[in-house]
Amino acid sequence: MDENRVEIDWDSARETNLRNWDERVAIHVEGYELHKFDDPGFLSDVVADDLVALLPFMPAQSLQGLDLCHLQCHIGTDTLSLARAGARVTGVDFSAPALRAAKTLAERLDIDATWIESDVLDARASVTGEFDVVYTSIGTIGWLHDLDRWATQIVELLRPGGTFYIRDGHPALFALDEFSEALTTRYAYFGDGRALEWDQESSYAGEGTLVNTRTYEWPHPLSEIFGALLRAGLRILHFDEGTTIPWQFSSRMVEVPHGFAWPEAERNLIPCTYTIVARRD
Repeated sequence: MDENRVEIDWDSARETNLRNWDERVAIHVEGYELHKFDDPGFLSDVVADDLVALLPFMPAQSLQGLDLCHLQCHIGTDTLSLARAGARVTGVDFSAPALRAAKTLAERLDIDATWIESDVLDARASVTGEFDVVYTSIGTIGWLHDLDRWATQIVELLRPGGTFYIRDGHPALFALDEFSEALTTRYAYFGDGRALEWDQESSYAGEGTLVNTRTYEWPHPLSEIFGALLRAGLRILHFDEGTTIPWQFSSRMVEVPHGFAWPEAERNLIPCTYTIVARRD
């Protein structure tokens, strides 16, 4: 069961992951179908779904005029969708090529945005100002080894009364064998400090073969995620679990609106995502 769990220090893992994410940018610029954003009313599927959960907790149920910091923003498609929803946006990512792609897209669409190159675990030291909303969504915290440090950045970025939002892949989903013909547990649900080592030539979106194929991720159970947010001083306002996810985790998943899900007969057996809304008092 531990065939891909390895001991590796954070700096080495971070540098390996950065080479992988830098290389993904060109693939994702094609695979994310950026031409769709030429329609001024278009929002990414991720943000369209997230707004349903987030807006009930916003003043006047809107992002209009609010300062929003998007952590791990990648090439900016979700950041710019949040701007179209009314927010003043700052996107933070550790990949310089990703931020160049984000800036290029923002300029093409004539959307104001600020882009900051920084590890999310050092975000407070790199980003100026405080925010009404700190947002992160889909495929984010598994890349981080220290959730207490992560949660501290969030609290320090929020102004008093500010709101934190996260939707991400469910740790119960990530414990499953993605190649099995049944819902079979293969990977650890609970973390022990070791990383999960992966070696994949393709990305989740777009076509192309990667040279920097190795990556490292860390399992984080719900107890660790909630614990980090609570220890940092956030108050939980909302928690939910979902049955769809924006990428095809397993070839057995079927396409549904805005993503993928298990076949109908299995859909209620395992969650695919979780959503948390929290507030800094």
